[in-house]
Amino acid sequence: MQIPHLAQQLVLGSGSIYRRELLQRLQIPFEVCSPDIDEAPLSDEMPGATALRLAESKARAIATIYPDALIIGADQVAVLENTLLGKPLTHENAVRQLRLLRGKEVTFHTALSLFNSRSARMQTQLISSYVKFRELSDQQIENYLTREQPYHCAGSAKSEGLGIALIERITGDDPNALIGLPLIALVAMLAHEGIEIV
Repeated sequence: MQIPHLAQQLVLGSGSIYRRELLQRLQIPFEVCSPDIDEAPLSDEMPGATALRLAESKARAIATIYPDALIIGADQVAVLENTLLGKPLTHENAVRQLRLLRGKEVTFHTALSLFNSRSARMQTQLISSYVKFRELSDQQIENYLTREQPYHCAGSAKSEGLGIALIERITGDDPNALIGLPLIALVAMLAHEGIEIV
């Protein structure tokens, strides 16, 4: 199979191993550069707007290093009943978060940006996924966290791993969006930049 020729370098602006693995599925060459930006939401900012702003900010931050590249920025925000769900970071916080989520539906807003640092063209899209959690017992929560330790995942569960066992239903346009990189939207954005994946 012939690998698409890229007229510009493609850069993934993320330190996430999961986003890197997803982008590898497209079988095109890319580099990885992790941006250093403040990811705190602004006061009175809607969750989807936060994700979009951060995805764009990540891409623009890397443009200073790659002035002639296509730069992918992505961000995800999880929301339960208008409350942002951050990364738990500790076991205790993850237990609290999963107890709060049992039996409820969480919205994961995943923002994608593709920034052409040569032309300054920015494409952005917000893809939302809806995840209904099972009614989990305290023991099931403890068992899961002990085995997977998803302390750097908003919502305290990795759907691409054992966390799928906590979920009753997932609804959305792109299953990859929930993991952190909406590939369907990315393929369309790359096509707008003249790159056909297949």
